[in-house]
This record gives sequence, structure tokens and C-alpha cells, in this order.
Amino acid sequence: MIQITIIGSGNVAQHLIKAFSASKIVEIKQVFSRKKGALLHLIDSEKIVTDFQALEPADLHIISVSDNAITEVSEQLPFNNQLVVHTSGTSSIELLDPKNRRGVFYPLQTFSKNKDLDYSVVPFCLEAENTADFKLLETIAKSVSTAVYSISSEQRKALHVAAVFVSNFTNHLYQMGHEICEENQVPFAVLKPLIQETADKINTLDPIDAQTGPAIRHDSNTTDAHMAFLQDENKKNIYKILTQSIQHNGKKL
Repeated sequence: MIQITIIGSGNVAQHLIKAFSASKIVEIKQVFSRKKGALLHLIDSEKIVTDFQALEPADLHIISVSDNAITEVSEQLPFNNQLVVHTSGTSSIELLDPKNRRGVFYPLQTFSKNKDLDYSVVPFCLEAENTADFKLLETIAKSVSTAVYSISSEQRKALHVAAVFVSNFTNHLYQMGHEICEENQVPFAVLKPLIQETADKINTLDPIDAQTGPAIRHDSNTTDAHMAFLQDENKKNIYKILTQSIQHNGKKL
């Protein structure tokens, strides 16, 4: 069995614990958490440590903490020449202390603690400083997922920015749509089939070919009416910017 230690107790760390707990070739040796109680629902108490000095060597140490804590945490690890990776989408591999062998184990997904995931389709973006370490990361990733990629630090930055557009920004637009529905006593559920169909389209069409709506049609009567309807200035500004962006980049019908 490949022994793994996970350092952190946030959303990503907890999902990694769940994913690796189901792996047939991986054993979670230890998990570091400042508060032991945060992980007792996921793993045996004896495997949880709260002191960096209690961490032992393992085949892989995964640092899953906030980006601004990666360097500090890696510096506190009480061993040398071990394989240590972080899970950040934007941070360079070089943020890790070079006293250990460095890598990246980035799962590209939106993680919520109370939302179960099918880990077999979660893309894992990997990077390592040598071939042997990359092969180990690849073996571990493939034990939980069918989507495993070799991605450099610069490529990972691009992916993370793209992910913010397609996930975080999109979800914020869902929130705005939800607010508009609530303000006008319309069930948000009415929009859910549209949301699902829009997402499903990208399985068969490029986004630029799937674009529909008044902006791509240059239907100024409709877009002007929408602008007049919206009272919230933030929503008006976002509607205007997105309309202009669609018209500038899209294919005119």
C-alpha cells in the first residue's frame, strides 16, 4: 500500500480523505489538523495529529491549506527528502520548501464539505520535479480518478483562471438569477432545466457555437428592456458588460 499523509482539514483535504479512503492501493497514514475534532467524522482519531513534530515519513505528503500558508507549512515539516505536494491551482511548485522533493497534486473541482462527489471524473493536474515522483503521483491519482493530466505551473494558473470564469462567476450569476426570481415571486426551480441544458450543451458544442439569447442576436429592443427592468446598479452593470462581451466575441447570427 502507498502511504499518504494529508496536511489540512478544509474542503479539499476532507474530500481527499474521502477519495483515498476508497482507494485499493492507498493508505492514509496520518492527517494533520489544528483541531482534531474537525476530522473525527472521516478518519480514526489515532491517525489525526495536531503537532507538526508528530508527522512521520510517508510515500507522499499532501499539503492542502490556503495558498498563503503553503510555504510556512512546508518549512515546518520535520523531515527531509520526502515527496511533498500542494493542492493549489495558482501557486508555483517553488513555494514548497526545497528541503523535500516537490510536486503539485491539484484536483480541479468545486468542493463543498456537505456535497458528495464522483471522484472518478474529477481531473487531477499533476507536476513533479523528477520522473519517478511524477509516476508515483500518477499512480495515486489514477487510483481514484480516470482524468489525470500532466500540467505545468504556468498551465495550472491558466486553468485556475478559466475555472473561476466557468464555475465561481457562473455560480454568482445563478445567485443573481435566484435573487431576481425571489424579488418577483417566481420559483427559481423554473430555471433549473435551462441551467442543465446550457451545461449539457458543451458536451457536444464549443461554447461559442452554443451561445444563444438577445445579446448574440443583437436584439437591442430586448436588451434595452432588460436594462430598464433591472433596478440594482450592480446587476445592470454586469448585464451591460456581459452583453457587450458576447456581442464582441460571439458569431453574429
